[in-house]
Amino acid sequence: MNTGSPTDRRQFIRRIWEAALTAAGAGALGLVFWDRRGPRNIDPQIRELTLPDYSSEDGTGKVCLVRGRDRVKAVHVALESLGGMQSFVRPGDKVLLKVNAAFATPPALGATTHPELVATVATLCRKAGAGKVMITDNPINDPAACFELAGIGPAARQAGAGVFLPSPDRFAAFTLSGGRLIRDWPVLTGPLSWADRVIGLAPVKDHHRSGASLTLKNWYGLLGGRRNIFHQQIHGIIAELALMVKPTLVILDGIQSMVSNGPTGGSLDDLKATHTLVAGTDPVAVDALGAGLLGKLAAELPYLLLADKTGVGTVDYRSLKYVEVSL
Repeated sequence: MNTGSPTDRRQFIRRIWEAALTAAGAGALGLVFWDRRGPRNIDPQIRELTLPDYSSEDGTGKVCLVRGRDRVKAVHVALESLGGMQSFVRPGDKVLLKVNAAFATPPALGATTHPELVATVATLCRKAGAGKVMITDNPINDPAACFELAGIGPAARQAGAGVFLPSPDRFAAFTLSGGRLIRDWPVLTGPLSWADRVIGLAPVKDHHRSGASLTLKNWYGLLGGRRNIFHQQIHGIIAELALMVKPTLVILDGIQSMVSNGPTGGSLDDLKATHTLVAGTDPVAVDALGAGLLGKLAAELPYLLLADKTGVGTVDYRSLKYVEVSL
């Protein structure tokens, strides 16, 4: 990526962080009331809560990889190759887009789901007849500031979608059947229980603990509480999240990928123009393809092998209905 002279680069980064500080100040009041530990004293009567299976009704594993520089066009081509958004969203459906809004950083730094992807997918859902489209995540930083500075909130509004902020009343204690880690743990179940369809939208990022942050790692943002205790068992928790959420569709944005210092990054030097977008009904297969954008094999990501072993997907994407397109 051409970023100009060193002086231009420094000025660009300075402007980014000046914007970040401004947004952080605007969100300071919300931070006062935000408890990152999540809810406590959860009603035991809701601990048997189960989540719907949002996966495609025909059960067909489909994946499309698009190579190109234009994110919006790549989304359109990928979805048309998979049968069009109308094959995933029915008239009147309530559609939840699970984004990565973890950090209060602008989209240029690649740490969050790009607003172009959010606006495009939300618009396509509405054109397919969705009754309502909502966006959600449980960011690490102040939620309101994260959604705004990352451009996700404005993109949602532009596309006629809303945002579920992670308020305490939207969490419930959840136990994954057969799970070892997700047991009586606060999960952002409110938006999930509301939705008829769930679509995951994730950027491609390096990750210093898991090796990669792709579509499966994106579900980590549904956890409340002191979720950093799972860092020592990061591969296990990602594999359990793959069992917990069975999405309708996932889209992995590797138009630009964070190839170093992930997941936060913070510099344009951490990014590489990889000009690839992957969409599919099998998140394991999508992530296996995404790993290659980081110069990794699926076998180098233990959580992918664990997810494959549990049967929620396959790293062998060529065994599915696989399409590759160049723009």
